[in-house]
Amino acid sequence: MQLPCVEDMAASLRFYTLLGLDIPANMDAEQHVEITLPNGFRIAWDSLEMVKSIYPDWVDAVVGQRMTLAFKCASPAEVDDLYNRVIQSGYQSYKAPWDAFWGQRY
Repeated sequence: MQLPCVEDMAASLRFYTLLGLDIPANMDAEQHVEITLPNGFRIAWDSLEMVKSIYPDWVDAVVGQRMTLAFKCASPAEVDDLYNRVIQSGYQSYKAPWDAFWGQRY
């Protein structure tokens, strides 16, 4: 069984706050955090400890990602600016921003 979970809730929430999500600061120590975006879309984070308490036999995937989200930026320069802000805040990147052959910057 695979479930979305985070090893460090505070670091995860800080990361998504950098990306523009409005997450209350007092949620850092919670085991489950859920927010509702203005369009009604809900995003939730569960701590690894909580997931293991519910599913004692749960094993983390050896390869792959737990989930992927995309955040729309108004321009390629905004992608670069946001990337630099995230990196300067101490987060690591797998790949620097790049231009896809179909014209979008990731």
